[in-house]
Amino acid sequence: MSARAHGSLLAADVGELVGVSGTTVGQWARRGYIRSSQSEQEPRVYAVEDVAEAAIIRALLDRGVRRPEIRRAVARLRRSGRAWPLSAARLATIAQGGRTRLLLHEEGEGWLELGPRGWQRVVPVGELDEVRLRLGGAA
Repeated sequence: MSARAHGSLLAADVGELVGVSGTTVGQWARRGYIRSSQSEQEPRVYAVEDVAEAAIIRALLDRGVRRPEIRRAVARLRRSGRAWPLSAARLATIAQGGRTRLLLHEEGEGWLELGPRGWQRVVPVGELDEVRLRLGGAA
């Protein structure tokens, strides 16, 4: 993970920017949803890029994506070697069958959903709600 982190923010600052408590930000870091790029020791210190990841987590939770699904997706996306995988990914949600599904778009693959066997190609039926926050010039 060679990307450079920018800024130094405490959990309370990140929470204020994202709209959750600093305690929630700390829990997300301890549970692996986000990183504290500048310092993993207490007090954790976060970078601007970590704020973007937290904002995406908040958006996914607000849309009704289940925590275990988010945790699995984050773990799988981290395997790409990107320091901030959510910000680099093209993500969307779709409400179907009474639940919200999380989808990933890959060039040449189309839309994928994380299942028990990994990312599987799907054909979304209905309106996709894309997560628009991406850093680093990602289109």
